[in-house]
Amino acid sequence: MAESIRLHEGDANPGFALPDATGAVVRPEDFAGRRLIVYFYPAAFTPGCTTEACDFRDNLASLQAAGVAVVGISPDSVERLAEWADAEQLQFPLLSDVDHSVAEAWGAWGTKVVNGEERVGLIRSTFVLSGDGTLESAEYGVDPKGHVDRLREQLAA
Repeated sequence: MAESIRLHEGDANPGFALPDATGAVVRPEDFAGRRLIVYFYPAAFTPGCTTEACDFRDNLASLQAAGVAVVGISPDSVERLAEWADAEQLQFPLLSDVDHSVAEAWGAWGTKVVNGEERVGLIRSTFVLSGDGTLESAEYGVDPKGHVDRLREQLAA
């Protein structure tokens, strides 16, 4: 498998049209005029992903007050996302990219090392889109601990 192309500040976003945990289709255009954090995570109900999602949940009010919206994208099914959103009281859209085509387009799918073993899969990545949809930042290989605090500082949220 060829590695995904990485995105950089100033690039146009590759877009997406994915179902959320309720089955409604969500697109970046739905957030026009606001900054948007698009974060990719490997799997619902896993420790690192739960840490990151709950951190977004706990800081969502301050992000929204600063005009910033959040969406999470994973290869999980809509049903799995609905269970996880309910279990963790996640109040932002979780999007299902079961064929990982969106993750590939955003450069968030490729070779990674897990427990010393190289494998192909979702690379925890975060993007910030400006109100007009261009990339303000792209970060790959994100550490879920402290990630939201770093984003809030970057976004003055």
